[in-house]
Amino acid sequence: MKLACTLVAAALLGAAVHAQSPDLPQRVAAGDVGPNSAVLWARSATAGTVTFRVSTDPTFVGATIRTAEVLDTTLPAKMFLRNLLPGTTYYYQVQSPLGGIDTGVFKTPRVGGGVQGLRFGVSGDSRGDFLPAGSLSNAATADLDFFVMLGDTIYADVASPLVPVAQCTNLFEFRDKHIEVLSTFAGVNGIGDLRRSTAFWVSIDDHEVTNDFAGGAAPASDARFDLTGAYINETNLYLNGLRAFTEYMPTTRPSYGQTGDPRTAFKRKLYRKMNYGSDAALLVLDARSFRDQPLPAVANLNDPTQVFGFLAASYNPARTMLGRVQVDELKADLLAAEQAGIKWKFVMIPEPIQNLGLVAAQDRYEGYAAERAEVLAHVSANNIRNVVFVAADVHGTVVNNLTFAAGPGQPQQATGAFEITTGSISYNQPFGPTVVGLASALGLLSPAQIAFYQSLPLPGKDAFVQTLIDQQVAPLGYDTVGLAGSPINATLTSGSWSATHTFGWTEFEVAPGTGELTVTTWGVLPTATTLPPFIVSSFTVTPQ
Repeated sequence: MKLACTLVAAALLGAAVHAQSPDLPQRVAAGDVGPNSAVLWARSATAGTVTFRVSTDPTFVGATIRTAEVLDTTLPAKMFLRNLLPGTTYYYQVQSPLGGIDTGVFKTPRVGGGVQGLRFGVSGDSRGDFLPAGSLSNAATADLDFFVMLGDTIYADVASPLVPVAQCTNLFEFRDKHIEVLSTFAGVNGIGDLRRSTAFWVSIDDHEVTNDFAGGAAPASDARFDLTGAYINETNLYLNGLRAFTEYMPTTRPSYGQTGDPRTAFKRKLYRKMNYGSDAALLVLDARSFRDQPLPAVANLNDPTQVFGFLAASYNPARTMLGRVQVDELKADLLAAEQAGIKWKFVMIPEPIQNLGLVAAQDRYEGYAAERAEVLAHVSANNIRNVVFVAADVHGTVVNNLTFAAGPGQPQQATGAFEITTGSISYNQPFGPTVVGLASALGLLSPAQIAFYQSLPLPGKDAFVQTLIDQQVAPLGYDTVGLAGSPINATLTSGSWSATHTFGWTEFEVAPGTGELTVTTWGVLPTATTLPPFIVSSFTVTPQ
């Protein structure tokens, strides 16, 4: 097994250093990879015939050959592959109409029993005006089985060099945003290099369209949207953003059928599920397209009436973040994975499900507490073991076990599940400075405390911000940050339970045989984003 992994890693490394062709400026990608199928992706800079070659041999002997005609160079070419073999490494080559060549590699998931080992990565949040993405520079050679890009793949509502408008509105502007993020800057194409090195799974958050939008709300509730349709997910702004996203990601384009719920019926389905042998089930959520309008933010955190009012409203059982169809699918798939004896269940959710306090809680699952409690109660009641929620959006790493309450002010109940947030790939500042800035604006920190924070080394800054979070969650009866003292058998091996001052990604590795999970957060300092990432935090978890 060790020799086989070494050989695969060497092949991946060879693919990663293949010279980029100017005819294929955003490199190539493979996504939605199942045991027997995959989607290949490439954008040609010139019109004409794009040729795809696929083989289990890295020299492409006996390759399967397919072609696609490109008429519009802003529209990438995709190729859907069938009849692949499970548990197999595939190599692919893309040739542009002018003869430029790029190559990539992916692995199909195993089928069958036994924990045989799995390694994957997760991150999110990439702004085109904060490239290059050096925070990913070690991910392309990490021999990953897959990588999950967990939302905010672009920032359509932030001006950038290629698209200098405050908000994308038409399809071409949205497309250009994706082109920008996937392009080479200063000789580095962190995201493009990563996409060609492994299989990709993707989901949206808000900035693929516009900040903090609620796809299941009425268009009249948000002045940024036109009045087309009954829901925001039927407006032109949403549809343009989602179309560009699905064009520039290596994905299929499934849709819901007649669900009985007009907010999901016949809409694009971004929910994905995939099993990797008995090692893990992967469940990728769309937490944006079907959600209800957010609650008003708590204006005064020191006013008990406002705090309780928010908490009470969040427990309205009619409110949804995922949409009823997706909630039911998630619950069924979690239960099925447990019944099938799959060791780990990884739920990829763009918005955090852990309790981080009431600052900006209206946009997280805390603002949809009844549905949050329903999902976590399902995990607890059915003894679904080894559930890990993985989120992005907050631009930093925070780890905590997950508890829930049946209603506001009621006792918290353990679930045995935990969450880790990750990212960002590139943004204007990470989670830590953002939180400190908010705390200062709210009068929670004095100038002397701010000066003390700024004087601290990196571990001290992380500890400072973790204390700030704990001070917000503890009075509400929530567990403080970390897994120490929780039902999860976890051991911190490096850093702390938070990493909030770096850009980066998180690596998950399931050990063969034992199923022990090692979670490693890699990061770079925002002031040195082209340097190799270093380990900021790491911990191991013994499966239940």
